[in-house]
Amino acid sequence: VQLVESGGGLVQAGGSLRLSCTNSRRTSSNNGMGWFRRAPGKEREFVATIAWRGGVKYYADSVKGRFTISRDNAKNTLYLQMNSLKPEDTAVYYCATARGSAASTDQYQYQYWGQGTQVTVSS
Repeated sequence: VQLVESGGGLVQAGGSLRLSCTNSRRTSSNNGMGWFRRAPGKEREFVATIAWRGGVKYYADSVKGRFTISRDNAKNTLYLQMNSLKPEDTAVYYCATARGSAASTDQYQYQYWGQGTQVTVSS
């Protein structure tokens, strides 16, 4: 499994970005997947997760109502639509593949990680 994130960049507060995460080596469509982020000087934190069938999703309280996680198993791709971005959303965003098929908010339940994509929100 090799996860590659894309779609990060610099955006003004209130703007939107869409992150993508593609598994370039083999399908992970039977695994739960998630997005995490690490802000400067802070620990990595959970953002959103989705079960392999896509029906179960969980979000961190800080992004609920603004971010939407989705996946296209046929394309081996995970997405994170981020709207109404705030300066506190500035971080490196990582996608990850869970050990099982369920959605999980626990980063220790994830076995494969991408290298991350930088998201910077200016005020």
